[in-house]
Amino acid sequence: MENSRRRFIAQSALLAAGVFVPRSIAGMWKAPRYRIAVCDWMILKRQKLAAFQLAREIGADGLELDMGGLGDRSAFDNKLRDVATRQQFLDKAKALNIAISSIAMSGFYAQSFAERVETPDLVQDCIDTMVAMKVKVAFLPLGVKGDLVQHPELRPQVVQRLRVAGEKAKKAGVIIGIETSLSAAEEVKLLAEINSKHIRSYFNFSNAIQAGRNLEQELRTLGRHRICQIHCTNTDGVWLENDPGINMPAVRKTLDDMGWRGWLVIERSRDASDPKNVKKNFSANAAYLKSIFHA
Repeated sequence: MENSRRRFIAQSALLAAGVFVPRSIAGMWKAPRYRIAVCDWMILKRQKLAAFQLAREIGADGLELDMGGLGDRSAFDNKLRDVATRQQFLDKAKALNIAISSIAMSGFYAQSFAERVETPDLVQDCIDTMVAMKVKVAFLPLGVKGDLVQHPELRPQVVQRLRVAGEKAKKAGVIIGIETSLSAAEEVKLLAEINSKHIRSYFNFSNAIQAGRNLEQELRTLGRHRICQIHCTNTDGVWLENDPGINMPAVRKTLDDMGWRGWLVIERSRDASDPKNVKKNFSANAAYLKSIFHA
């Protein structure tokens, strides 16, 4: 008992001095339950080093990096394939203490995940980037052209491709979080059909609110293990603090009760009177979320 106590004190001293500590000891110091991030493309710094400094000035804990533009290209405009560029990003993140929360395939907001022939290669590019940068979560929106409410005929192809993506993600040890317009109950069915622990829900508050669904109930229906990350914003118009559609203390209590922990990523909720003022809008939202989730 006394020897164990002495080892613990010695390991603690080494940690304070910045010396390597075994995982069994280091694991006793956990990351905060909730951390706040912003999307690099929404703060107008897509795949730019300056995004890290801006995220720090905004008051965020982390940054969701995008894979780059897509449009009609056969591949993402992904600068992070380059080893030297990736290292610059990793070095900047470390220097500013801004974590990389996730990597996004935002190009699929406007492109068809189900129908584009390049989809498997695009997903692989994202997974390769995640592995190279040691990022565990990817964001994949099924978007307008992959909306399973408006285009239910695409469901078999979406499921098949997500099963393949799930196998790739499993092999790489990462998770792909999908955003759909489905209700939570229907998304549970979709995830069951895909049947992969490496494909989960990347929940977006806006989808539930705009469809008139109860936000807290949707979270409870999906449950702790199905939600990998959350886009903790609504559509643009007002800041989160002034949004009548979100009772943020109730959301916090719901997530607490669920036992969920992870990244809350700010995507929108910009003030309609000054939507282009990135620093003002995202700083206000980050400060409000921290007042709720870091309290």
